[in-house]
Amino acid sequence: MEMRPLGKSGVKIPALGLGCMGMSEFYGQSNDAESITTLHRSLDLGMSHWDTADMYGVGKNEELLARVLKTRRNEVFLATKFGNVRGADGAFLGVSGEPEYVKRACEASLRRLGVERIDLYYQHRVDPVVSIEETVGAMAELVAEGKVRFLGLSEASAATLRRASAVHPIAALQSEYSLWSRDVETEILPTCRALGITLVAYSPLGRGFLTGQYTSTTQFSTGDFRQRAPRFVGENFEHNLALVEAVRARAAAKRCTPAQFALAWVLARGEDVIAIPGTRRVTRLEENAAALEVKLTVEELEEIAAALPAVHGERYAEGGMRSVNR
Repeated sequence: MEMRPLGKSGVKIPALGLGCMGMSEFYGQSNDAESITTLHRSLDLGMSHWDTADMYGVGKNEELLARVLKTRRNEVFLATKFGNVRGADGAFLGVSGEPEYVKRACEASLRRLGVERIDLYYQHRVDPVVSIEETVGAMAELVAEGKVRFLGLSEASAATLRRASAVHPIAALQSEYSLWSRDVETEILPTCRALGITLVAYSPLGRGFLTGQYTSTTQFSTGDFRQRAPRFVGENFEHNLALVEAVRARAAAKRCTPAQFALAWVLARGEDVIAIPGTRRVTRLEENAAALEVKLTVEELEEIAAALPAVHGERYAEGGMRSVNR
């Protein structure tokens, strides 16, 4: 497994990690037994950077990971998040960066995960009311207490990153980044580079769309988040199939799958970019791991950037978009 630096921490983590959200929620019915097998296989492959959050399955995703962490904790670089508040019934109750909440959320995650320390602790979304200085200050206290090793933010703006970094080193920014989500390139990624922050790209496969396996909206099962996501609805879906076909053609020329090509593109953006594709299945996990063997030249990267059709539709519905890049 190729290893890449985590910010200025002096630690290196896998270039390719595993997003665990879909194992518990948002992409249709889950299968814990299948997910446990996939988690074990990820460690065998060296994809030992696991990404979860307290909101995934309302804590159930962290509890799922705990079943493997119980025997293989020393093999895992463990990342989790706080900030998206949900009720016991799953209702979304808003975003909190209140210092007291930060402490409570961390204690709850440690308990569910069954660990003494979290390797990378993110604020999942930036609180529009509580200052980032207050939130990061509370997070820094967790580092001092030995409960957290490194700090991260998710979907934060360039200005927020600069303010947060003045309080405590930020090791990573997690944002959506892929061939069809490139808004971070304008200001956020350059700011990460100026501050020495690693970009952790979630949904590097466009929530599965860039794999080429979806040709109709009827393929999404009941409860699948994508049934409501603008890019997957109506004319937007049909238009975006052209982007997938462009990826498919280039993947064929490189003798790899569309998923491997899309991941190779993200990984080629720089040594300070890490990808965490999510999957519940061992076959997909192994396919993703092989993306490390696909190398793109500077010329190929430039050609792709110029040739790919523009994506239609926002990443989230209006309410969700208000919480990104904040």
